[in-house]
Amino acid sequence: MSYVEAASAKDGFAVTPSDSTAIKADALYVGVTGNVAVVTWRDTTLTFVGVPAGTVIPITCKKVMSTNTTATSIVGLKY
Repeated sequence: MSYVEAASAKDGFAVTPSDSTAIKADALYVGVTGNVAVVTWRDTTLTFVGVPAGTVIPITCKKVMSTNTTATSIVGLKY
C-alpha cells in the first residue's frame, strides 16, 4: 500500500463516471462538490459523501461509478 503526500501528478485524464468502464487512477480531483463512488484496486466499493470542490482524494481506484456519484468535473491523476 502506498500513500501520496505533496507529490506532483505525472499525468491526468477526464473521468466520466461509469458502472462498467475501468480506469486506473492513483488519485481523483473533484471539480464540483458532490458524492464520489469508487471501486478500489482491491474491489472495495466506497462512497465519499459531500466531497468539496477542489479536493484531491488520494485513492487508487479502477472505477468511478455513475451510481451514487453526484460530483462532476472529476479528473483522474497518475503519479
